[in-house]
Amino acid sequence: MGETMSGTAAALRAERIKFTTLPSQWAAPLVALALTVGVTAAVNVAYGAKDHTPGEDPAGGIFYGLNFGHVAVACIGILLIGQEFNTRMIGGSLTAVPHRGRLYGAKLALGAGLGLLLGLASTAGSFLAVDATVGLDLSTPGLTRSFLAGVLYHPMLVLLCLGLTAVLGNFTAALGLLPPMVFLGTTLLAAIPGVRDAGQFLPDRAGLYAMRTQPEPGVHYGHWTGLLIMAAWTALAVCGGLRAIRRYEVPGA
Repeated sequence: MGETMSGTAAALRAERIKFTTLPSQWAAPLVALALTVGVTAAVNVAYGAKDHTPGEDPAGGIFYGLNFGHVAVACIGILLIGQEFNTRMIGGSLTAVPHRGRLYGAKLALGAGLGLLLGLASTAGSFLAVDATVGLDLSTPGLTRSFLAGVLYHPMLVLLCLGLTAVLGNFTAALGLLPPMVFLGTTLLAAIPGVRDAGQFLPDRAGLYAMRTQPEPGVHYGHWTGLLIMAAWTALAVCGGLRAIRRYEVPGA
């Protein structure tokens, strides 16, 4: 038991060191925070004087910057494991931590922790930016749930992209596929007649809907259910990533 705990702690420490020493990894959360809060603040400053209620749903103004910031959030999950596939350092990592589940679990733990901290900072920052510019009625029904959903969306998106990157086993493919889908792809799919009903069940669409404070016509589930749908997608991606890591064959081994 003690040896297992020691091995897990060592794997976590190694992942933390990788994160803090690779600029591309620790820069991604900063970019995500700056985009999410910065764009939200800028939009509310620009339009707040004319429109004190940004959209019919207050969450539309609060989380406006997340439409841009969550692309960087997706990149966090990709970078945490994808760069090792790209540089073939995954072989060294598997040599240092032969227990593949432990290595993958350490990456998941780091990703979840980073996502949660980023979610708290980004969501709180967005709420404060709106309150400072156009004012925010904290008694608005659903606002507490919206805040919680905004926080949880970040770690789930990080883990979702980390798991899918492990499934793909290719950094370039993950980077070329996942951020565009999060930024625009699922939005376009949700706007196509005949695909719209299915598109609303995609993970990021469901997670973003969970942040809304009001129901939206045509959506076939409630806000809490949206969060559960995204959680289910995340769990599937994480399990798929674990299976892929266990079956991964190190080049040249």
